[in-house]
Amino acid sequence: MTACDPATETAEPFEADPHAERSRLLADLAQAYRLFGTLRWGELGDGHITCRDPLQPDHMWLLRYGVPFERATVDDLVLLAPDGTATDQQGRPATINNAAYHIHHPIHEARPDIRAAAHTHTQWGTPFSAERRMIEPINQEATCFFEDHALFDDGEVQVLSTDGGKRIAAALGDCRTVILANHGLLTVGASPADAVGWFVLAERVAEVQMKAARGIPISAEDARIAQRNLTEGDFGWILFGWAARRHLPHEFA
Repeated sequence: MTACDPATETAEPFEADPHAERSRLLADLAQAYRLFGTLRWGELGDGHITCRDPLQPDHMWLLRYGVPFERATVDDLVLLAPDGTATDQQGRPATINNAAYHIHHPIHEARPDIRAAAHTHTQWGTPFSAERRMIEPINQEATCFFEDHALFDDGEVQVLSTDGGKRIAAALGDCRTVILANHGLLTVGASPADAVGWFVLAERVAEVQMKAARGIPISAEDARIAQRNLTEGDFGWILFGWAARRHLPHEFA
């Protein structure tokens, strides 16, 4: 079975053995990077997806620097310690995109309830973030983020330390998504597949917001009804499965 295959599963799998769960999550993480790359995100090395390690919960996994996202494999993933040092799976020093540590480490530290975070610069999420406005419930998908997103209204687009990441984590709070002002979108989830499923949806919503300059929001009551119905179950993971089967079909043959 592929890393994420809702065609054969009704809920995201979970392995009770932490070593087996690590293997499952790393397969998900590599596939999540490949999806980003296939969608032409992160073409210039921008962006990062991280996953909390089941064996060492204060450590996280991500892609080593220099690997094109669409070519990511499990062997390319490296382990990032709380002090920012990264090692490959043979214990050798590894190079990473330092912004991943600055942004993601404080989020993982502040949110023990999540296991993954995803961020990259995109065709619609980045221009939407430049307007520094919130998502309005002007279409069906946007209701999924109703009362469940935040704005990091800050001028630090080049996050140079974990101090910036701590401010991002504070802005995110207990939400699923944060709009990084003049920067882009960031989503969190129960797994890399879950976080990236929500990210793909957030990018679609940002596109609608940018194109519908005079969109008329539905009522809060109607938005909450749609949200409850749409987001039942492992929604982000299911979305990821649809996107992966569409854009990475050879992995499901």
